[in-house]
Amino acid sequence: MPIKIESPASPDIIELLQEHLQDMATHSPPESVHALDLAALQANNILFFSARTTQGDLQGCAALKMLTPQQGELKSMRTVTAHLRQGIAADLLDHIMTVARQSGLEQLSLETGTPVAFSPARKLYERFGFTPCSPFANYSEDPYSLFMTLKL
Repeated sequence: MPIKIESPASPDIIELLQEHLQDMATHSPPESVHALDLAALQANNILFFSARTTQGDLQGCAALKMLTPQQGELKSMRTVTAHLRQGIAADLLDHIMTVARQSGLEQLSLETGTPVAFSPARKLYERFGFTPCSPFANYSEDPYSLFMTLKL
């Protein structure tokens, strides 16, 4: 599965990101939704990745936000429903971790939800070695958020 840097502005990615934002709003109150919209994902400090089949069908996406020269944040990880449980998220996460290391980052952090719907994501992050941490960057304590980090 090819994973590459791509603009989040292609129609199939926009559709997936809208689904992502709607899903986040379903499981968390508005003040606890930290997913980025399309405009925010096009910022200069964000690398946006897509996973596609060899035929070009979108399988998933994720972004790496550079917080500091030492720390990055995983954002907007989402798998297309038809491709769930095929290892897409694991491949994207592995790819982003590799890019983060190659970029000289020393730490990769993330925020995910605490409701049951986020359990598969939490298990994936734990499997890759992420551990709970205090809020980072501009986050604050939130009962709907779990903050995790990994030393690279």
